[in-house]
Amino acid sequence: MTTFNLPDLGEGLAEAEIVRWHVNVGDAVTVDQPMLAVETAKAVVEVPAPFSGIVKALHGRPGDIVATGAPLIEFEGGNRDAGTVVGNMPTSDTELVETVRAAHRTNNVNGGETGCPSGERLRAAPAARALAKRLGVDLAAINGTGRGGVIVVDDVIAHSARAPSITSIANGPLANTSSSTPLTGEKLRGLRRAMSQSMAQARDNVTNCTLFDDADLHHWRDNEDFTTRLLRAIAAGCRAEPALNAWFDGSAQTRQLLTKVNVGIAVDTPDGLIVPVIRDVGGRSATELRQEVNRLKRAARDRTVTPDDLRDVTFMLSNFGMIAGRYATPVVVPPMVAILGSGRLSRDVVAVSGGIEAHLRMPLSLTFDHRCVTGGEAARFLAAALRDLEKDN
Repeated sequence: MTTFNLPDLGEGLAEAEIVRWHVNVGDAVTVDQPMLAVETAKAVVEVPAPFSGIVKALHGRPGDIVATGAPLIEFEGGNRDAGTVVGNMPTSDTELVETVRAAHRTNNVNGGETGCPSGERLRAAPAARALAKRLGVDLAAINGTGRGGVIVVDDVIAHSARAPSITSIANGPLANTSSSTPLTGEKLRGLRRAMSQSMAQARDNVTNCTLFDDADLHHWRDNEDFTTRLLRAIAAGCRAEPALNAWFDGSAQTRQLLTKVNVGIAVDTPDGLIVPVIRDVGGRSATELRQEVNRLKRAARDRTVTPDDLRDVTFMLSNFGMIAGRYATPVVVPPMVAILGSGRLSRDVVAVSGGIEAHLRMPLSLTFDHRCVTGGEAARFLAAALRDLEKDN
């Protein structure tokens, strides 16, 4: 019997949601045959069979969340072809050894002692480490059950399940909730779950600062394409101030300035937000940009976007004004350092030489990561974007 664990799908996440199975127990499968579809990083990915053999067991049903490195499917017979496995996640018993930072034992929730004493080394599978980091679990507080005491994914899950849960919030709407009454509700899945994870990551890792201004569109021609003009303006802003087209690693304190401007556009769908990427916006014509925007919007709403359509975003655009709202404080999602929000157009009264006029104006909200972008850099970007938007063509 051979167990295939959910591999690292290359999205940097510690888990995936099963969308559908293509095989059943008892089926004979061949190498590279699609076994199931999973959703991770807002894209649906097909996972191929790494073995030729007979399916003996499936771990999980559609809608279940599976941790990277956790058992997914069991086979009998056949040979493994390691080159066909998606990603490169080691099996759950592969250990990663690291010196324990704590120089003492810690008490667990039941009052007993757990963890490693001073001088011992912590042995954990890579998938277990990734999951523990996401859940905020201290690996030193876990006794491993894997081969030779290695901490595996199941150990992290079991430890997390034993941790105290919050059932009331002081001075809030749940302040009078009994501690014996568990909170119930709809579990976040798919796009909303991915959004929750991204926003939590942004909350914990980014110092957001927002600048506001208005672009005067009085000289625009009729039937101007707002989205392509915004994309062009972002490219102009990045040319004037390259610091906003970058990736930043806060833990390593490293910044990478990027040459091509790949803009992720937030698309509103009934299932939640999805962010396909318009690549090289500074090197495409208005016609090419419009065609790509249309293609990706259709794919986002049909849920047919591919992982490649979501990768390598360097800058974000939120065109929320198509629905409502003038200004906002958009959230930067690392490793990006900036996002531009476009608000609802309005005709505003403006002062001109000799009197007043009503001009069409577009409110703009630029949020940047103040850990690595200065206020001056953000203001120069916004000024360049405004100048481009205010041109008559």
